[in-house]
Amino acid sequence: MAGFLNFYDTLVGMSQNDLKTLATMKMPFGKYKDVLLIDLPEPYVVWYHSKGLPPGKLGELLGLLYEIKLNGLEALVHRLK
Repeated sequence: MAGFLNFYDTLVGMSQNDLKTLATMKMPFGKYKDVLLIDLPEPYVVWYHSKGLPPGKLGELLGLLYEIKLNGLEALVHRLK
């Protein structure tokens, strides 16, 4: 139940454009530079989440992406590509 509540809190806090942004924004740096956020490998997103997300909008989007991948909801975002 706690996992669902975390996901629900994340969904409530996101803007309407966040899902579209996940489908269109590219990772700005690092090993996966220029890869669409939704296409980042799940282990990388989990690792980033465990190490600490960057500040700002990118961190918020990666946090949302973590919850989406954790709950197997990537298809929701892939349709927006």
